[in-house]
Amino acid sequence: MKTIYLECNMGAAGDMLMAALYELLDDKEPFRKIMQSLPLEPIEIDFQEAQKCGVCGTHIEVTVGGSSEDELTHHEHHHHHHSDLHSITHIVETLPVSEKVKQDITSVYRLLADAEAAVHGTTVDQIHFHEVGEADAIADITGVCLLMEMLGAEKIIASPVATGFGEVRCAHGILPVPAPATAQLLQGIPVYSGSVQGELCTPTGAALLQYFVSDFGAMPPMTIQKTGYGCGKKDFEKANCVRAFLGETQDKTSEEVIELCCNLDDMTPEAIAFAAETLLQNGALDVWTMPIGMKKNRPGVLLSCLCTKETRRTLLRLIFRHTTTLGVRESTERRYTLSRSEEIKQTPYGNVHIKHAEGYGVTRKKAEFEDLAAIARKTGKSLQEVKKEIFHA
Repeated sequence: MKTIYLECNMGAAGDMLMAALYELLDDKEPFRKIMQSLPLEPIEIDFQEAQKCGVCGTHIEVTVGGSSEDELTHHEHHHHHHSDLHSITHIVETLPVSEKVKQDITSVYRLLADAEAAVHGTTVDQIHFHEVGEADAIADITGVCLLMEMLGAEKIIASPVATGFGEVRCAHGILPVPAPATAQLLQGIPVYSGSVQGELCTPTGAALLQYFVSDFGAMPPMTIQKTGYGCGKKDFEKANCVRAFLGETQDKTSEEVIELCCNLDDMTPEAIAFAAETLLQNGALDVWTMPIGMKKNRPGVLLSCLCTKETRRTLLRLIFRHTTTLGVRESTERRYTLSRSEEIKQTPYGNVHIKHAEGYGVTRKKAEFEDLAAIARKTGKSLQEVKKEIFHA
């Protein structure tokens, strides 16, 4: 599976995330052209080679009317307008990007607005963005959303996020790090303060992580294809950059499963059937039986149960409770499955559930047996006739 892993050991800011993802591109010129043609005046976007602690990367400098983001943030430059969500949405509609990217940008701003509203005890409609105001932040957010589309990763994973510590000056005065809006946006994300004094994770960076990242933790087994370094402007003892990895992780249709099995020679068929049914009702992936020959030439039954690590202990207890076995064998296996989905097809006889399966170059579809059987009983037709008629239609 095509995966991006973001290493946020020095936090996350919009420009750093954008620069790190930018370095993953094979052909960077199309992205540069789009960004430099954004209808955000008076804005300039400069792609600069940078070096942090001897590591080469990219720093993307966004200037509005000749002032950088840092200058705008700390000095509240007179021409840096504060914007509400409605005006931001209007600006986004004018951007030369796809509808998907426009939707992503608006969704990220919605997260920012929700966080600001929660912190200030007001509504989204009354929120005016300050540090995440017009041109500079729109450029950062647009850049990240556009890069996500261009890179086309199926999954985004990130490390726990360093926030920094201390205090930060913003439009509302001096606030603790992480700033209240940032802390609100980081809910549900593993974070730590780290050893750097200052604001490492900005509201924009936190919102982008909250929106795009599906899992946080250590890097999974991954075949790395490219690495990108997005450098911040400040220098610290640690390399001030977000590192992005692009590569392949294991296919989501492959997973580790556990097989529990036991031999039975003194249970009735009804009791074995009840045990199997109970296991399925309590999370077993599959349950099956096979006839076997046991010691003293006794015919017996092999009961097997497939489960996950999470359901293993529950099912183990149920096997001992509902069977006469004195011992259960366990083995770990890897299971490969086709990805599955379901649709409801309208037919002259009513709705029929159609199951789809695909993967590994295979595509299959199958009608739900109970739906076919109900139609066959109602019409007097055979199952094959009903199936043929439904799929032909």
